[in-house]
Amino acid sequence: MSSTTFGQPLEVLKTHCAANRSDSLTTAISKTYARGGYRGFWQGLIPWAWIESSTSGGVLLFTSSFVETQAVNHGVSKGTAGLMGGILGGAAQAYLSMGVCTTMKTAEVTRLKATSGQGVLMPSSVPGMPGIPYRVPSTWEVFMDTYREGGIRAINKGVNAVALRQMTNWGSRMGFARASEGLIREARGMSKDAKLSTGDKVVASAIGGALGCWNHPIEVIRVEMQSLQKAKNRPAKPTILNTFQYIYKENGAKGLFRGITPRILLGVWRTICLVTLADMVKDLVQPKVSSL
Repeated sequence: MSSTTFGQPLEVLKTHCAANRSDSLTTAISKTYARGGYRGFWQGLIPWAWIESSTSGGVLLFTSSFVETQAVNHGVSKGTAGLMGGILGGAAQAYLSMGVCTTMKTAEVTRLKATSGQGVLMPSSVPGMPGIPYRVPSTWEVFMDTYREGGIRAINKGVNAVALRQMTNWGSRMGFARASEGLIREARGMSKDAKLSTGDKVVASAIGGALGCWNHPIEVIRVEMQSLQKAKNRPAKPTILNTFQYIYKENGAKGLFRGITPRILLGVWRTICLVTLADMVKDLVQPKVSSL
């Protein structure tokens, strides 16, 4: 649900800005529309975002819920328990389900495609000569070409950056969200175990999602490592460190924060879906499980 609704358009814009660091958000919107009309904002949704959301969401929820529950039962505060659950849940989802999907989603946004109403022309190597018509391969052709060129490593390129992002993402989002819930209870004079209203939980999740974007440089590094765009000075064998150095040299500190606005909105939306809505589902299911 989070990807099919607002998630994927925000993901596409975030990825475009991170890969094309000289483009503003308005430029990213216009270029994305030129690549495929309104459908361009959902490129990479089928099948990659659907596979990623359905599998990684389940891994995150089960892992983080188990860790949170165990931590609280052993006397850990809810904020710290949320941090622990998010870190371990983020690591699990990154290595178990997200490597291939993030690689292919980034490929869909950064590879050469037709613009609306036009074919694709590869630039000619002879000055003044027209470009050469180019057939745009399907997403499965890109996947198979990538696999043939480099095997499992190629289709999981940048997975360590993905893992670092997910660990800091969900550790921060859940930790800040649970801490915000505690502050809301204090402000309302409620006990620490009192249930919050849906509105209060949405506010707490929104705070957690927004504050969790402090790690945006990791996301820009991840996009650069997985991008299919051609760049002259990009490291031939990208690592987190040499990609960071490349981005900083080319674009300065600002380059590490390109695409932060759509990412904040994306973080808020996903945290609401995977914290507030997940808590609502747990509240519905838990009595039935306890009665078994």
